[in-house]
Amino acid sequence: MDEPRERVLAEEVDLAEGPLSQARGLMFRRALPEGSAMAFRFPDPRGRSLHMLFVPFPIDAVWTVGDEVTKVRRLRPWVGLGWGTADAIYELPAGTADAVEPGDTVKLVEE
Repeated sequence: MDEPRERVLAEEVDLAEGPLSQARGLMFRRALPEGSAMAFRFPDPRGRSLHMLFVPFPIDAVWTVGDEVTKVRRLRPWVGLGWGTADAIYELPAGTADAVEPGDTVKLVEE
């Protein structure tokens, strides 16, 4: 049986705190650099959506409840939409979450 392995998905994480920051998300940015992410935290798990309006690059989106991944989806630039149950959502450069699956554990470690 394989041991669970740990890996870092992002070294630099921007927290989208507050309604305005969460509504803006990655809109109007030119890129999400490798090794970075945007995190959205919410007070309770429920249906949460993401849109790619005014986001000109693809991303990987990871929805979690607690630390458990509930959904992973690649979202296309400009027109991508995603919906999942979460109390946290992580937006990562496309390809970063290729090996992440529902049931995996993802943690936001603040130092």
